[in-house]
Amino acid sequence: MTVLIWVGAAISVLGLAGVVWSIVGVARARRQGLDDAALRARIGRMMPVNLASFMSAMLGLMMVLVGVILS
Repeated sequence: MTVLIWVGAAISVLGLAGVVWSIVGVARARRQGLDDAALRARIGRMMPVNLASFMSAMLGLMMVLVGVILS
């Protein structure tokens, strides 16, 4: 079960990196001073990345929890 813990931790780290990437992308878009429509389009493109990142982080943490419980 140690492998499950480490794989889950790696997936969680990748999810966290995706969340940070989406935050940085939206912050850059806000700093560029885009108009409202362009800013909404940029945020709309980053939303699936953000949701997928949160999902992978959640799945990774669930894998860690299951690995800890089973070991």
